[in-house]
Amino acid sequence: MGNIPEIRKFNGIDTLYVHDEPFLILGGEIHNSSASSLEFMEAEVWPNLKGLNMNTVILPIYWELVEAVEGVFDYILLDGIIDQARRNRMHLVLLWFGLWKNGESSYVPGWMKRDSQTYFRARKVDGEAINTISPLCQAAVEKDANALAHIMAHLKAVDGEENTVIAIQVENEMGLLGADRDYSAEGEKCFADQVPAEVEKEFSVHGSWKECFGYGAGEYFMAYYYAKAVERITGAAQKEYNLPCYVNAWLKQYPWYLGSYPCGGPVASMKRMWRLMAPSLFCLAPDIYVPYVPRVMEEYAEGGNPLLIPEVRKDAITSSYALYAFGKYNALGYSPFAVEELSMAPETINKPPMEVMLALNIDPSAFDIEGSKEYLSRVYGVMEDIKPLYFKYRHTPALKSFVKKSETDCGELIQFAEYDFLVSYNPKQPHKPLAAGMIYEVGENSFYVIGMMCSIKVLPKSGENRKVDILKLEEGEFENGNWKGRRVLNGDERMALHLKDQLGSYYLELYKY
Repeated sequence: MGNIPEIRKFNGIDTLYVHDEPFLILGGEIHNSSASSLEFMEAEVWPNLKGLNMNTVILPIYWELVEAVEGVFDYILLDGIIDQARRNRMHLVLLWFGLWKNGESSYVPGWMKRDSQTYFRARKVDGEAINTISPLCQAAVEKDANALAHIMAHLKAVDGEENTVIAIQVENEMGLLGADRDYSAEGEKCFADQVPAEVEKEFSVHGSWKECFGYGAGEYFMAYYYAKAVERITGAAQKEYNLPCYVNAWLKQYPWYLGSYPCGGPVASMKRMWRLMAPSLFCLAPDIYVPYVPRVMEEYAEGGNPLLIPEVRKDAITSSYALYAFGKYNALGYSPFAVEELSMAPETINKPPMEVMLALNIDPSAFDIEGSKEYLSRVYGVMEDIKPLYFKYRHTPALKSFVKKSETDCGELIQFAEYDFLVSYNPKQPHKPLAAGMIYEVGENSFYVIGMMCSIKVLPKSGENRKVDILKLEEGEFENGNWKGRRVLNGDERMALHLKDQLGSYYLELYKY
């Protein structure tokens, strides 16, 4: 058995290791049903991923196809996907579409769907059954744990050496839609009970769920049981093959009320409960389609939760957010959804109906792919080439990152010990990335600037009676971590550093007089 992919500390930062080397997931998630057919993957998906500089594909495995007959496990599809990934020199993150997917139980096998007595559904306050098997249904949780454990044992046997599969997402955007909690008979009984001892201790509360958590009691209650179920499933899986596991969240967003988003899922406000009850997970990850992407990154990078973005908007500005996720928040990985569409003609893309996007508070521009492939490919390519520089300086005062956060965000003053960099953001433009970049201080007067859609001017420190000038401004590229200079810029071309829409890299030497 080779080195299993794992999360380790690298200079104090949670880092994914693959084949004993630090690894960044430069990824893309494909459409939900694409991986259900090897022929479809060969014809419609893998060819469209070429030229994106990706190293990882995020795709589902489906309980209904793996265990269509109870107790009989079919790995033909999984083995075929792994073989295709190897031939295309890609790693895989597998999404376990098990008990829960987007707040429903649509991917469970038919034998479970038909037996609603044994595998009971959650219910609304009026008694209406929801198309979601309750996380309080221990029989269902045990069946899910058994299925994923079988899959992991198989993965260990067929992939334990090559490590094509590097992580597992347990379930997908779980939680209750249309209700704040489960009002089934079991749900009512447990909700009336005193909160469990571990919750009492963690939250310094005593009493029933309602007495302890008031208006939010239903959400805390459901988060407890979803996280407890996921921990059982994850524990059974990792006992067979200890791959890193995480869960993802449908965000808590407008209109905000409980049940308008999957209630009990790993939203930012429930991180504390999830971390308490599901310690086997290496992180809670956000799926982001809202316009305020940087704000979500900040929420999910707080409190010792490593940032992984397994699903995010796929328009041109996603490349800017990718750069910022790595530069500012030490992201483990980044992955736009439906990434195979970036190679297609924009007019051929089927977007969600406008009423659906409005109902789910999705920014419609998130699905506009014009220009996106070229910009994302460039960012991924640069991130791969600067890895030695990046891993050396990330999360230190020598690396600063920026992005345009809103329409009214004009720029930022970035401060280093001896110099200040005034970054002025270009206005947002259709089908272009946002202003974004990284600045590395690699010597007393030496910097690398990697960025786009902005202008940069270097200033002396406030109150310092000196001027700053550029001794050397060189345009170039990184190749396998090494700087390869191209043009040396002088005269009026160095009065200010103007970064265009395609990500550029520059080396700066400064002096004062």
